[in-house]
Amino acid sequence: MAGKHTKPDPTGGGLGAMSVEHVATADLIPYARNARTHSDEQVAQIAGSIQEFGFNNPVLIDGQNSIIAGHGRVLAAGRLKLEQVPCIRLTHLSDAQRRAFIIADNRIALNSGWDEELLANELSDLHADELDLGLLGFDTSELEHLLSIDVDEGGASIQAGESQYTNKITAPIYEPKGEKPPVSDLSDSTKTNELCDEIEKSDLPEDVRGFLLTAAQRHTVFNFRNIAEFYCHATEEVQHLMERSGLIIIDMDKAIQNGFVHLSERLGAIADIELSERESGDA
Repeated sequence: MAGKHTKPDPTGGGLGAMSVEHVATADLIPYARNARTHSDEQVAQIAGSIQEFGFNNPVLIDGQNSIIAGHGRVLAAGRLKLEQVPCIRLTHLSDAQRRAFIIADNRIALNSGWDEELLANELSDLHADELDLGLLGFDTSELEHLLSIDVDEGGASIQAGESQYTNKITAPIYEPKGEKPPVSDLSDSTKTNELCDEIEKSDLPEDVRGFLLTAAQRHTVFNFRNIAEFYCHATEEVQHLMERSGLIIIDMDKAIQNGFVHLSERLGAIADIELSERESGDA
């Protein structure tokens, strides 16, 4: 029968002596009985997060370099070929506490939730800042749902398909505010080009390569502020095609008819920011 375990003092003791050290990735030992799984897709997401934001969450290990928390991060480090990773060594836990904490650290995090209105607002702002929302861990359908949530003037949430398309969201008036930007400033295809180059060099069937090249275009980042300015200076033919492409929303009903429901919501949020800046004189 297992005996009682001494609980560490959360205000000091073993916890107070914590420090981050860099340990060779190859020296870290996964816990053989770790019940938490990590799919290739999730490991890729963690790797993308590390590349974008840095290795900001140290791996927790015991005195023998066995991983307590951070198995997914170590897998991502291996994928990124990182020779060392930041670690915090926990030496104050008994063997039973260590094994229990491995489960608790994973399970308790799952018990939290999201305030969808606050999350939707934050995602809209990050999208306007041209941050790749794919780095956040949500899949495409989740992002589409969250970006379809708007908040009316009273603070109530509005879901896609309700009257905000024609009543709340008004198409902005596009007026020149400066010089016509060059086409090269309308989008950033750096990540797309890198991915396409990798795909072109791959030994894949032609149809698969073609599909992946098409899919790679989703990584192109559009600068909607410059696109709006470019539209103001464009010919009538170019303006028409930009509207048909969903880059500019003039007629909200027509945009919905053309299938730009989700895109119009995102552009609508950006348009609100543009109009607010214009009204405040900050633009």
